[in-house]
Amino acid sequence: MNEVQGPTPAGTSRPYRSLAEALRAHRIPVENHEFIAAVTEAVGVSSYIDRGRYIEAIRRTAEAPLHIGRTYINGFAADEQVSVGGRVLPLLPSEGRPPYFYVNQPSGLPTVSAAKRPASGTRTPAASRPAPEPRAPKATNLAERDYGVCDVCFMVKNASGRCGCDE
Repeated sequence: MNEVQGPTPAGTSRPYRSLAEALRAHRIPVENHEFIAAVTEAVGVSSYIDRGRYIEAIRRTAEAPLHIGRTYINGFAADEQVSVGGRVLPLLPSEGRPPYFYVNQPSGLPTVSAAKRPASGTRTPAASRPAPEPRAPKATNLAERDYGVCDVCFMVKNASGRCGCDE
């Protein structure tokens, strides 16, 4: 039997019956399932294998297998163009798996929160609040006391009323 996979570090390498089974087993966020399915369909994947920290997607062609993680898909060639929904995906150079490239999944991208209207009874946004007043400096435990100055050496006297020339 020609085995296409090697064991994971834990020795738990096993094939999955479907992409859906693999995504559920690796707890990939649901919002990424449709995106991952579109990418694997675009590049032509024949099987999915558990590799511990990622899913290995074996391609039908002789190209490198894809590594599907929780927030990325890695294993694209530099000249490869993957289009999903009529849009070519931006490929980023892989640091952990050179010379391959990766794409971020939708849940792995930074989100820009839309401005929300405050509901009644909620706090006003920071932009409409008046600026806070500057705080007074904290009082120190030790209040500075004036013990006087020595008439002979002009040094500051200590709490007992002595200076350096009294000794």
